[in-house]
Amino acid sequence: MNAIQCKMARTATGLGVRDLAARAKVSPNTIARLERGEDLKPATVETIREALEAAGVEFIAENGGGAGVRLRK
Repeated sequence: MNAIQCKMARTATGLGVRDLAARAKVSPNTIARLERGEDLKPATVETIREALEAAGVEFIAENGGGAGVRLRK
């Protein structure tokens, strides 16, 4: 998951930075750092990704058209 995917996923689910931080059990500053493109520990990124997936997001891998997100049906 990259910075843009995180922001797109958060917006698609209607979660604010604080909401996502609470679900992922990280600080709001950690979410902000990720969305600014700063490097985080891979385990932290995975925790945030799992919280977004639990909220109904599917991550689309880079397949020539660019990485993305979509909402699960």
